[in-house]
Amino acid sequence: MSKKYLVTSALPYANGSIHLGHLVEYIQTDILVRFLKHVGHDAHYMCADDTHGTPIELNASKQGIKPEELVAAIHEEHKKDFADFQIGFDYFYTTHSEENKEFAELVYNSLVEGGHTDTREIEQFYCEHDKRFLPDRFLRGTCPFCKTPEQYGDVCENCNRTYTANELKEPKCSLCGNPPVKKKTEHVFVRLGNFQEFLEGWVKEPGRLQDSTRKFVETWLKDGLRDWDITRDGPYFGFPIPGREDQYFYVWLDAPIGYVSTTAKYAKEKGLSFDEFWRSDDTEVIHVIGKDIIYFHTLFWPAMLKSAGLTLPSRVLVHGMLTVDGSKMSKSRGTFIKARTFLDHLDPQYLRFYYASKLSGTDEDLDLNFEDFVNRVNADFINKIVNLASRAIPFVHKNFGGTLGKLPTDEVAKTLIEDIKKHIPLVRENYEKYAFHHAVKEICAIADLANKYFQDAAPWALVKTDPDAALAVCTLATNCCRTVAALLKPVLPKYAGQIEEILNIEPMTWEDANAFDLEEQELKPFTRLAERIKMKVVNKVVEASKEDLKSKDDAKVEEKPREPIADEIEFDTFIKTDLRVAKIVEANLVEKAKKLIQLTLDVGDGDTRNVFAGIRKSFPDPSVLVGQQIVMVANLKPRKMKFGVSEGMVLATGPSDDQLVLVSAPAPAKPGDRVS
Repeated sequence: MSKKYLVTSALPYANGSIHLGHLVEYIQTDILVRFLKHVGHDAHYMCADDTHGTPIELNASKQGIKPEELVAAIHEEHKKDFADFQIGFDYFYTTHSEENKEFAELVYNSLVEGGHTDTREIEQFYCEHDKRFLPDRFLRGTCPFCKTPEQYGDVCENCNRTYTANELKEPKCSLCGNPPVKKKTEHVFVRLGNFQEFLEGWVKEPGRLQDSTRKFVETWLKDGLRDWDITRDGPYFGFPIPGREDQYFYVWLDAPIGYVSTTAKYAKEKGLSFDEFWRSDDTEVIHVIGKDIIYFHTLFWPAMLKSAGLTLPSRVLVHGMLTVDGSKMSKSRGTFIKARTFLDHLDPQYLRFYYASKLSGTDEDLDLNFEDFVNRVNADFINKIVNLASRAIPFVHKNFGGTLGKLPTDEVAKTLIEDIKKHIPLVRENYEKYAFHHAVKEICAIADLANKYFQDAAPWALVKTDPDAALAVCTLATNCCRTVAALLKPVLPKYAGQIEEILNIEPMTWEDANAFDLEEQELKPFTRLAERIKMKVVNKVVEASKEDLKSKDDAKVEEKPREPIADEIEFDTFIKTDLRVAKIVEANLVEKAKKLIQLTLDVGDGDTRNVFAGIRKSFPDPSVLVGQQIVMVANLKPRKMKFGVSEGMVLATGPSDDQLVLVSAPAPAKPGDRVS
């Protein structure tokens, strides 16, 4: 019986390019939706760009354009990348839309009217240098739980614990590196605890979450749910909160609403009923997400939907992160690979096949090992699946005018068909369990059976003595090609389309996998289906990714070899160096000097120093340095230079002249303190 499904992927952030890590999720979701459609269900794939928030506003400002222009350009780039990877969205929209604004206000009003909000004055971190309140992602500091440094102000990437920005240890502004101050502001909070009992029941429903995910969420529920701050102070690119001055919805409120608003846009254009999707118990809503955003999709989001009377997710399918050769993606090693870089060198079918062969339906991380990638694609996709079609179909053209004959009726042929049909239910079962790796394994087993049959029957020898028997062998092998392509169609829609074209048949359905009824069919000319991957091409992808680092967006160079440690010095020599904390009170470019910035440093007790520092390539706008507390050599003998007298030296480090950072000394250190 046909069921209605609405399936989503997490919304890609419209502040950068799609990379291979993103594609784990979109390929997985696409395979799922294509399978549901393939077996006859009414399935719809909704997605949109997540287009709001401070990062987008700041990136647009840096480029000298409006945020709307930035997200529009990124949207077009994303659409092309997804299309070229054969991601078949039914609709790909944007959260910066009138529909999303309408539904964000609907959800907000339902929360207010239901008594689930509270307005209170809070102290929030404020950067005096950048003149702005600092949202969670614009704070960096030490996790209050596991003590990992350089974590965001809302969730730790190491231990996955959540906390408030005020709990972050040793916070600093991620824009300028300065310690922020506390400043009062009035915000709107959602009383998430009001939904505690509902959420406890919701997460326990069978099939809703994977076991590991459910246990994770139950830990948060056991600890008690915190009120959720949904307000962000201007400047902020987003939707204004009705009735509040210069305050906006936090991006995590309006981003998941993009699932709903995209459906509304899609339903309107297609003449469908929106209510049948989001106000109906008959539609199964499935969210496919990464494990880094579980909290938002299993607590905040169902609470919002419950408040607004919208359909709750039937399933939240969590996948792991992508590693490359066993490690996190790395820009310096060339393993942080953009979708477009891959497309410039390799067929996207290769990545779809490889990911499918690794996707288990669990939240375990998926490793892209380059050697394994080449070997698996060549051994399974090329040598088994493509090879079968590449041998049988051209043989029919060469020897029988491109027309199939009758299927053989001998016991060997009957046994082959029976054995293949035993695998087909297992393929379906594994698709349904999201265990795509096992589905691919079963399909490859079918290809193995067909290849062995073709090899053992040896039609190239049989055609000399019994042409009809040789044609029958090729006819059965060609039917096997159709079976394999029909089963593989959710994973490789392009390959399935090529087979449909060559076999001169209508688009295949799931039933075609079982049919074995293709006889006396006139075939169209055979075209090459896919080529073997060569490792040297994969190496080119890696090298091209390293080159990306030298572009405007990824201005990071490969680390240079560590300089040898200098000769030893006596302690009495070292102790003569007086290192002091200094605050930069003024910073200016030095005219006619390509490397120098002139710094005025407060070294305590009203004492200031003038220092010329060769850091201009790293700080073309020296104003960003003002307010920073750094470390200087305070007892260096003044040096007369062409541009004036330099009264000390500041400490800096980095891989190159254009990648330097100043050695900092944040609060509670103060100007004049000795560094010891």
